[in-house]
Amino acid sequence: MTYAQILNTQYSQGISYISGGVGEEESQAILAEAKLWPVLLELSQLENGRGVWIFGAKIKILNANNQVVFDAQADGPYMLIDLPTGDYQLEGTYEEKVQKRSLAVKSTLPQKINLFWRSS
Repeated sequence: MTYAQILNTQYSQGISYISGGVGEEESQAILAEAKLWPVLLELSQLENGRGVWIFGAKIKILNANNQVVFDAQADGPYMLIDLPTGDYQLEGTYEEKVQKRSLAVKSTLPQKINLFWRSS
């Protein structure tokens, strides 16, 4: 099985990330790459009784000192973020609704975080 070329790496305040996952090939490429990144975000919302992938969510990450260390908009339902080891607060905003999660990044343990919004 061959995967689509992984999307270009982008940067927010010195932290590298990849965002996308629109279409089957792009989704497979990101999910295959996810085991090499400390954080994988999955973004979805409930519409008409079923979960659908979203894009355009604003993702902000604050460090233990409450300083913003990452601030970017998701270009698809997936976002890989290369956060250094540490404790963080994650804020996802979509259609003016904010979700918050505590996040502890460990160097050896990639993790997946699902952010799920209910539609208005």
